[in-house]
Amino acid sequence: MLNITDVRIRKLLHDGRLRAIVSVTFDNAIALHDLKVIEGPNRLFVAMPSRKDESGTYRDIVHPISKENRAQIEHAVLAQYETAVSC
Repeated sequence: MLNITDVRIRKLLHDGRLRAIVSVTFDNAIALHDLKVIEGPNRLFVAMPSRKDESGTYRDIVHPISKENRAQIEHAVLAQYETAVSC
């Protein structure tokens, strides 16, 4: 499992499907910026940082290798998001 040492909500948004921009720190050593909390049709989810390639397709710049790691990151980010919006 990953050692997530910090989750920071950088920006909260209320218009459109994008709800927040988030940074996550691992082992107090590596920071991952520009994760996005998106409101999907059935639930909130976390999108990894991405960029548009030459063909216009968005591709993740970084991503978890396993489903378990993705779920761990999503759980930590969404828990912090819920805390931020409830204040």
